Amino acid sequence: QVQLVESGGGLVQVGGSLRLSCSASGRTFSTYAMGWFRQAPGKEREFVAAINYSGNGRYYADSVKGRFTISRDSAKNTVYLQMNSLKPEDTAVYYCASRSTVAPSTDEKLYDYWGQGTQVTVSS
Repeated sequence: QVQLVESGGGLVQVGGSLRLSCSASGRTFSTYAMGWFRQAPGKEREFVAAINYSGNGRYYADSVKGRFTISRDSAKNTVYLQMNSLKPEDTAVYYCASRSTVAPSTDEKLYDYWGQGTQVTVSS
């Protein structure tokens, strides 16, 4: 059974940083692409970042490009989202997701497994 568990969320002031972690179990983690999505109150879930199976292909939403960095450590079965220069509009529940193929996607419908989410709140 595949399980994804996010951690690292919390309350941070504008301009601050957080690093989210997603620990994966139940499959050969290094074989699959991973992604981060977020959902703000009253809004639909949206793509944030994705990484391919090897870690050398990374993709970002325009709204986070230059501020967020996605990475993975296959030895630890963990994917990270480093978030810098946080803004109030980054406030959301952040979800980790896994595909069943090597290539990442910005489309949430193409992800097969999801974590429970972790809350990020950016206060001004």
